[in-house]
Amino acid sequence: MAHDIVPIELGLPQGDMVTLWAPRWREDGEEWEAFLGHEEDLYAFPDPARLAAFVRTARQHDLDDHPAWHVVPRLSAVELSPDEDHQYDLVGVPELVTEPLDTWTVGEMADIVEITRSLADVCELDAVHEVLDSADGFALLGQGTLPFNGKDGQKRWNEMCKVVADRWDEVLDAIDDVVTTPDLPEDAVATAETELAEADESDEDEPADEDAVEEVEAAPTFWTEIGIDPIKIITSDAEHYSLRCYLGDDPVFLGSDGKIDVFNSPRALARFLADEEAVADTDLARVATWQQLRDAATGGELEVEATPENTYVLHGLDADLAEGPSEVDPTQLDLAEELLLDVAAWTGDDTAEKALQPSERLGWLVSFVLRPSPNRLPPSAPFDDEVETWRKLVAETENRFRTH
Repeated sequence: MAHDIVPIELGLPQGDMVTLWAPRWREDGEEWEAFLGHEEDLYAFPDPARLAAFVRTARQHDLDDHPAWHVVPRLSAVELSPDEDHQYDLVGVPELVTEPLDTWTVGEMADIVEITRSLADVCELDAVHEVLDSADGFALLGQGTLPFNGKDGQKRWNEMCKVVADRWDEVLDAIDDVVTTPDLPEDAVATAETELAEADESDEDEPADEDAVEEVEAAPTFWTEIGIDPIKIITSDAEHYSLRCYLGDDPVFLGSDGKIDVFNSPRALARFLADEEAVADTDLARVATWQQLRDAATGGELEVEATPENTYVLHGLDADLAEGPSEVDPTQLDLAEELLLDVAAWTGDDTAEKALQPSERLGWLVSFVLRPSPNRLPPSAPFDDEVETWRKLVAETENRFRTH
């Protein structure tokens, strides 16, 4: 995708419409923001194929002088399909605010209000600004749930919800009024539709993701055959070895009662697995291939080695986060986040999941490192609160270790 032009989907009364958004950029000392359109019209299309047909054949629109526009007409219809992070259900806002007041609801509202303000700015929709300025809560959504905590926060949330109930139709009508779908050459539409159809067929014929491709190409090992992985966790004071697998999407660790059995060496882990009494109550015993693992352990044939993608370095990340996004290794952080979320999911604790939501301060910092986007403002220092929250999550995870 062109670095500074993003395909987006807007859920409007007339249906889900696809267009292009150019987040703020600087040119000749001035700051700009734009959407695909011309003069007072916002161009939007019912599907990516028609969007692709337009950008390949259009002669005049508001993005044609954008510094990255020259890339866009060469993109495929698939590349012009909005991803999940850029789908904004404006028509669903009245239903959204009836959901529980949590990080997910606030985060989704924040994204929708941000794009709605951008539309109002670019398309000069005073009616939209009037609605969004009529309750303080709209301006505070980007701060997460904090402004809506306590008695005053609940009042602030309720006032915003009342504005949505009473006046959100004004927002939808104002945006709907400027949306136009230009006429398109039928042959250009047909070409783009063929691209999407071929991509769908290719997806059906190929493994679902890169990891699946790697498993197909790599020679199977004992561990890949039984679907259980040795893991290594490096903390500030030791290296720990254990096991984890997934049943569906649910992580299961070697352990019981919310405690993970960890060992200071692969050999110690293998000896533990050979002890029938020691492993009698482990949660991993419900995995179908558990007996194969036990047989290999008792037969002295088990070789425990954690691959790089199953090695989690928790040590030092707090110091890196304190220095800011540029000092953090994204791969190390991505793996660490995976471990924290897996352990929390296994123990039934949603603290980590909530703290790592992008609408929370730590989640915003982590997501900025792992999922950078040109339209996002970078987190600003100091990061003391974020680091404190991260350390608590790591401590909670390490407290789950049952060291042998």
